[in-house]
Amino acid sequence: MVTLIAFVVIFGTIVLFHELGHYILAKLAGIRVYEFSIGFGPALGSITWGDTKYSLRAFPLGGFVKMAGMDEPVDGEEEAAEDAEDSFVNKSLPWRLGTIAAGPLMNFVLAILLFVLYFMLIAVPPTITYVEPASPGEAAGLLPGDLFVSVNGESVDSSERIVELIGLSPAQEMEIVVRRQQQLVTIRVTPEDRGGVGRVGISIDSKPQYPFLTSLQAGIQQTWRLTVQLIRDIGMMITGQQKVEVSGPIGIVQIVGETARHGLPNLIILAIILNINLGLLNLLPVPVLDGGWILILLVEAVRGKPLAPEARGIAQFVGLALLVALMLFATFKDLSRINLFS
Repeated sequence: MVTLIAFVVIFGTIVLFHELGHYILAKLAGIRVYEFSIGFGPALGSITWGDTKYSLRAFPLGGFVKMAGMDEPVDGEEEAAEDAEDSFVNKSLPWRLGTIAAGPLMNFVLAILLFVLYFMLIAVPPTITYVEPASPGEAAGLLPGDLFVSVNGESVDSSERIVELIGLSPAQEMEIVVRRQQQLVTIRVTPEDRGGVGRVGISIDSKPQYPFLTSLQAGIQQTWRLTVQLIRDIGMMITGQQKVEVSGPIGIVQIVGETARHGLPNLIILAIILNINLGLLNLLPVPVLDGGWILILLVEAVRGKPLAPEARGIAQFVGLALLVALMLFATFKDLSRINLFS
């Protein structure tokens, strides 16, 4: 139940922001929106406001914004004339490109907002992330995941202070209290002397709460860093320099469930990574994805006339086939990870 709720909340929020990007730009451009939907499949409920129907559907694995000039109306919806001003095809190129690109761009905006919340509201106590083999820390019994409570009777709330206290105590026994699985554990360790500086052989991570402007700056920087890293990884996978690792719906549900059990901070970081992944995926120049639509619009702008319906249909069919093949491959990898075929 925790896995299901976490998945619906995270993926539903990601989809909501993505489709909201398309919707807002379409409305600003004056494009008629037939329907704004979160989810696919049978409608669980809907409400009509103005000339737009807002729907919540059964399967929260996506959503859509149905616009005049891009989608045919159904269920008695009034169809816009081909030369109508509120048709997508009759808007200027910048408005059309902006309407398509706004979806994935909103995922990057959401990633930044989540980073801001993480940096502003969540404080991470000093935590051991790594223990060097054959080090004084390992010999004393320190473990990754231990949370520092005190060092020599002094309460500590930053990794810098812990490093300072250890560095000032070369070859001197220290008393360290850590929290391990909700229990306080007292550990005595003697740092080795490295040129007059004490060293235990552990890596420590911590994070205080930051003010809004600092959090905003850090959120933009970290979103950019993760985006560049993901682009680099995709390039290395395409060129064969890195093993292809992808996850489909099954794998994502499993990852969300495992992360949810480790607390809200980890769940927020996962949501950030999923947003960046979805934003980049949708910008790939594959027909049926947002990036494919952008490519088609640019090709039509260079040609000075729209692509023939047959050519656009073939391109979208090929794009759909590639997307289905990728989904099947990802699902196969997911099932292999849970040893279904062993």
